[in-house]
Amino acid sequence: KTAKLHFGQKAYQAFMSTNEKGVNMANKKWLIYGANGYTGVLVAQEALQRGHKPVLAGRTAQKLASLAEKLGLDMLVFDLQNANEVAEKIADFDLVFHAAGPFIHTSLPMVRACLKTQTHYLDITGEISVFEQNFAFDAEARTAGIAIISGVGFDVVPSDCLLNYVAGKIQNASHLELAFASPQGTTSAGTTKTMIEHLPKGVFARRNGELQQIDPQALVRTIRFADRERTVMPISWGDLATAYRSTGVPNISVFAAMPPKVAARTGKILPIARKLLKIGFLRKLAQAWVVKNVKGPDAKTRQTARCYFWAQASNQTGDKAEAWLETPEGYHLTAVAGVCSVEKIFELQPTGALTPAQAFGVDFVLELPDVERFDRLPESAT
Repeated sequence: KTAKLHFGQKAYQAFMSTNEKGVNMANKKWLIYGANGYTGVLVAQEALQRGHKPVLAGRTAQKLASLAEKLGLDMLVFDLQNANEVAEKIADFDLVFHAAGPFIHTSLPMVRACLKTQTHYLDITGEISVFEQNFAFDAEARTAGIAIISGVGFDVVPSDCLLNYVAGKIQNASHLELAFASPQGTTSAGTTKTMIEHLPKGVFARRNGELQQIDPQALVRTIRFADRERTVMPISWGDLATAYRSTGVPNISVFAAMPPKVAARTGKILPIARKLLKIGFLRKLAQAWVVKNVKGPDAKTRQTARCYFWAQASNQTGDKAEAWLETPEGYHLTAVAGVCSVEKIFELQPTGALTPAQAFGVDFVLELPDVERFDRLPESAT
């Protein structure tokens, strides 16, 4: 039989203005920094639907004002250049939800301000270097009594939870593999700019505990997802940092699904693109083009598209464990998971620099609506 866990609308509504643990969400003050960005807007809308009144924050007053007026929320304008000013602006808040990327440029000043003001910090990064950077603040976060949790969206809630789940099904796991597919997926301008920022660095996997650059073309393979079989190619993904942090497994590889012809062309184009994007002004030109031309998925796609995950854990004696996950579209999932993470912070009060699975548990992803986890494939896919 198919082993299937499904948490739907009831679980989705488990936390409202006052959640089931008696935490009064209306008394919690939090802000969304980068609220006028593509994902920031989705998070703000989701928060409002769930009874929250976050303050919208960012560096551009004009863009924030129209959104604040539309949603009926307060706004706060500041940039991240002056550390003392950032700390002053967030001092009265219980939590900062950071949605302004690329986080390699924006996370550190906000994290330092949160440590100074004892304010919980969440973000939606998928950047390996940012995860590693923020994990280094674990001791300071515990001393301050706050949580620092990066990747509380599509990157990396579903994958962190799934990898921890399969790692726990066998003893002494030594290898983890993850693959995901977004068949109808398109990226926002912010996500695409981040990809451009990191592309020159190459593609990585974790080997014996260390991040190592790999040749992605040499590792193209086929993987069965819950709906069907797909061609996948290695990518640098946040779980190379977060899964290592949360499971301790020293060998981790992450793959993304793509059409076979695209995978073949990518192997030829990637080295050229990496060389070109190492040139600063070309990288800035590419990012400027993205801002003007990349808009992200429309509302219909966000509400109807599905994403698929596969994970496998193995050990040196040959034991293996697999599991599959099916979720809503990535940006929709990010908004829902992000706001649920805010609520979990106020309920559980975790401290330290944590991954989502460490902070909220391996089944956290199943508390989100329309998420299914399989221990065996459905009959239609076997």
